[in-house]
Amino acid sequence: MPYSNVDIIDDGQALSLDGTRFHAVWLRDNALDPDTRSSGNGQRLITLSDIPQDIGIAKAELSGDALDVTFSPEQKVVSYPVGWLEAHAYDQKDNKEPGWLSDEIETWDSVLETAVPVADFSQAKQDREILGTWLRAVKRYGFAKLSGGPVESGSLLEVAKLFGFVRETNYGPWFEVRTEVNPTNLAYTGLGLQAHTDNPYRDPVPTLQILYCLENSAEGGESQVVDAFKAAEKLRDTNADGFRLLSSYCARFEYGGMGDTLLSSRRPMIELAPDGELIGVRFNNRSAAPIVDVPYDEMAAYYAAYRQFAEIIDDPDMAVSFKLEPGESFIVDNTRVLHARKGYSGEGSRWLQGCYADKDGLYSTLSVIERDMKVAAQ
Repeated sequence: MPYSNVDIIDDGQALSLDGTRFHAVWLRDNALDPDTRSSGNGQRLITLSDIPQDIGIAKAELSGDALDVTFSPEQKVVSYPVGWLEAHAYDQKDNKEPGWLSDEIETWDSVLETAVPVADFSQAKQDREILGTWLRAVKRYGFAKLSGGPVESGSLLEVAKLFGFVRETNYGPWFEVRTEVNPTNLAYTGLGLQAHTDNPYRDPVPTLQILYCLENSAEGGESQVVDAFKAAEKLRDTNADGFRLLSSYCARFEYGGMGDTLLSSRRPMIELAPDGELIGVRFNNRSAAPIVDVPYDEMAAYYAAYRQFAEIIDDPDMAVSFKLEPGESFIVDNTRVLHARKGYSGEGSRWLQGCYADKDGLYSTLSVIERDMKVAAQ
């Protein structure tokens, strides 16, 4: 529905577009003209101090699909597409409960096992539309699989190249996941591993993890993934105070398994943005350090919530299980999706390689693909 009415309000400090209000300083700061924004990359060419403190709106009128605004005292005229204003409107009531999620995210449980998002490696490498569909699934569900990849050491780096760059850590560009004698990490044993996020002791944590299968003839060793956002929703809906405790107080995580590495972090297990959006989970009992930031009077309730959260995560109905074949891999959003492994026997072989990457590269590649597809469709 097109806008039909614009009014200058608050003594010129704002305007109302069919009831949706915009401040003069906000409009001027976000002007789209070439003197304010670079036509090449869209970056802002002015600072806030370049805008007069007494900025106001002298005139505002609708002209087709645009809103033309004249600012005083500059007498500068800026045209705004009304669709752009609608997309960036901030005049709205905040009635979201803590733990709300973006519409681009869909939480899941074991039911997703029958519809795991998967793409063929060669096709994703050659076809941008197929790659975009796979990346979109990673963004929506927090994980996806790839099949048909080469069975060669280091092939996981080619997966990362589909969308971004490897994030190197003290483990190197990638790490081996197979049984070792005197391992530096429990991941290098045949023991089962509780669902967890990786490297919670880092700031920032690696936001993506890729696990790539080269050999898998051992009995057992199935991979599992759990949507920690779904688990957090369940905790919130059944124990609101427990959700408050795990999202309000910091846990601590540490790692010192290598002589030249000693890492620690202090973050909530359930992380919320200032407006209550659920943006991350750090859960890794193996790397948990003593919790010292919870007051004495709330520590017992905190541990009860911690236990309940763990029980939700460990519920078999929460997990999607699969056994990777050589040349298959999967990627997880390490700020959201927990991964686990069932124990496996010493007979046969199980060899996976893992590496880390970051979501900014994946989201950028996805945005470029979606932009190009939109342009091509016009």
